[in-house]
Amino acid sequence: QVQLVESGGGLVQAGGSLRLSCAASGLTFTNYAMGWFRQAPGKEREFVARISRSGSITYYPDSVKGRFTISRDNAKNTVYLQMNSLKPEDTAVYYCAAYSGYKVRPTQYDYDYWGQGTQVTVSS
Repeated sequence: QVQLVESGGGLVQAGGSLRLSCAASGLTFTNYAMGWFRQAPGKEREFVARISRSGSITYYPDSVKGRFTISRDNAKNTVYLQMNSLKPEDTAVYYCAAYSGYKVRPTQYDYDYWGQGTQVTVSS
């Protein structure tokens, strides 16, 4: 049974930092690219970051580029999201997801497995 378990969310002031973790089990971790998404109340889920199987290639949307960093530790089956210079608009539930395909720009619907999410709240 595949499980993706996020942790590290919480309440932080604007300008602060948080590090999210996502521990994967029940799958061959290196067979999957990993992504982070977020969903704010009343909004659609949006892409935040993706990392290749080896960890050598990363992708970010402009909204978080330069502030967020995705990384992975394949020995620990864990993917991380370091979030710096947080803004109130970053407030959302953050989800990690595993992708087994090879599209250059997979959508959220292409991902195979999802975690339950962790709440991040940024106060102004």
